[in-house]
Amino acid sequence: MSKKTGYLLGMLLTIVICMILAWIFCCNTTGNSDLQNNQREKTIDNPPAVATPKVATSMAFNLKGPDGNFAFTSNDNFNFNTSSFSILPPISGKVTDGVAELKTYFETTGNEDKMIDITGYYDSEEKNTSAFADLGLARSNSVKNYFVDKGIPSSRINTYGELRSSLVPDGNVYKGPMEYRIFNQANGDLDATNTALQDIENSLRADPLVLYFDYGEASVTLSEKQRLQIGDISRYLDKKEGATITVEGHTDSQGSLTTNDRLGLERAEFAKAYLANNGIPESKIKTVSKGERSPIETNDTEEGRNKNRRAVITLN
Repeated sequence: MSKKTGYLLGMLLTIVICMILAWIFCCNTTGNSDLQNNQREKTIDNPPAVATPKVATSMAFNLKGPDGNFAFTSNDNFNFNTSSFSILPPISGKVTDGVAELKTYFETTGNEDKMIDITGYYDSEEKNTSAFADLGLARSNSVKNYFVDKGIPSSRINTYGELRSSLVPDGNVYKGPMEYRIFNQANGDLDATNTALQDIENSLRADPLVLYFDYGEASVTLSEKQRLQIGDISRYLDKKEGATITVEGHTDSQGSLTTNDRLGLERAEFAKAYLANNGIPESKIKTVSKGERSPIETNDTEEGRNKNRRAVITLN
């Protein structure tokens, strides 16, 4: 092959390679451009999702008699901080007016059979800081006590607690996590209430509420059973006319008799204050100290001494 022929073939090969490279770069650029355009179109059609802020729940203060002769409504209600069962002040004047009207309605001739259910709600994210089985029950008990302070008998009030996951706080405040139902107490309801109270009394007399204390301390952590017992005690005192309880403070034999008498009374007073802070009327709680005089286990072992350091709550 001559030099001229080789030169021509080399030029032809160079031209072919350039055409191939031009085609590759041209198509890829076009493809990338199309892909980018498609991505832009998708971004326009489907913009990034933005989380919608939850709207705080606010439950109204609604009271409605079953006979249609009484109704009261206000957007204001009892408010609570998260994980708290204490009513958040100030209480709206409209709420105070509504409770006063309810009292008048209950006192009206012919309404002696009227009752009210108070249901308190709580969210699963909240921590139960009360002595009751759940925070909703503790909140309804606080509202019940407010009603009682305004002259409505506790015997005509039932309290309940219920989990409601749809609750949304306003910052750190739950607005009105309460609902109310006024109803006529049927003849059978009174019998059922009396039977339930007798069951509570039998249970607490057979198995009193016992709170245990660390050595030299007046603090306590409640079990689920103890929380349920406190709920039963609260209900019993509400419904049983003239009912009271006694808190006995006990110690182990470590220390002098005089010191243990003092420590026993401190434990009884602590338990009384704890119950009162959770809505059980202080006037219905008596305290005594047994000191080291009534051990239930031997004081020769740490396990026995732990059981002797206790406060016992009994019905009178």
